[in-house]
Amino acid sequence: QVHLVESGGGLVQPGGSLRLSCAASGISFSIYAMGWYRQAPGKQRELVAFITSDGRLNYVDSVMGRFTISRDDAKNTVSLQMNSLKPEDTAVYYCNAEWNFRHYWGQGTQVTVSS
Repeated sequence: QVHLVESGGGLVQPGGSLRLSCAASGISFSIYAMGWYRQAPGKQRELVAFITSDGRLNYVDSVMGRFTISRDDAKNTVSLQMNSLKPEDTAVYYCNAEWNFRHYWGQGTQVTVSS
């Protein structure tokens, strides 16, 4: 059974930082592309950052230069370092694993950026 478990969300002031982590089990982690998505109230879920099995990166324009995605295949984890957070980054953040048209999702972790 596949499990993706996110952690690290919370409340932070504008300009602050958070680090999200996602621990995966039940998959051959190293062959999966891993991504972070987010969904704000009343909005569609959007891709935030993506890392392929061979380390290629992709970011949505709004987080470029502020967020960094990384993976540790030895620990089956993917992380998202979020710096210079803005109120518009407030959302539920979801971890995603993708391979051969298969998608798996975590349960999400809330990130709230507010003073």
